[in-house]
Amino acid sequence: TEADELFEKGVDAVDNGNWLSGLALFEKAAQLENRPAFQSYLAACIAKERGQYNTAVALCREAMERDPENTVHYLNMGRIFLVQGRKQEALTAFREGLELGRDEKIISVLERLGTRSSPVIGFLPRNNPINKYLGILLRVLKLR
Repeated sequence: TEADELFEKGVDAVDNGNWLSGLALFEKAAQLENRPAFQSYLAACIAKERGQYNTAVALCREAMERDPENTVHYLNMGRIFLVQGRKQEALTAFREGLELGRDEKIISVLERLGTRSSPVIGFLPRNNPINKYLGILLRVLKLR
């Protein structure tokens, strides 16, 4: 259908980093048919392009309620949280999505985000200046 074609083009646009084009395509697809996947991607685009985070989170949560087994919703919820700077909640959303099943896009995002090394001096807090600057020095020297 036309909605499916618009959706596929929108997914390709988002995967290639063209969020504005994806936004337009998902809006058209969502007007034609109200499907959770359309809603989920639309929510991620709204957060990324318009900065309407509350609207985006509400749309994505609704998509999750309507189709709770789809990992795409967790991917998009994580993207929304990342745009907001809420990395911990994004990681939680990505992990919840992976619990439902393997999703290459979620895995790719998690690999890009990487994992933090343990503090250089374990008994000091991570944000202690000694740990912070020793970590930076060791990373620059490529010893860590």
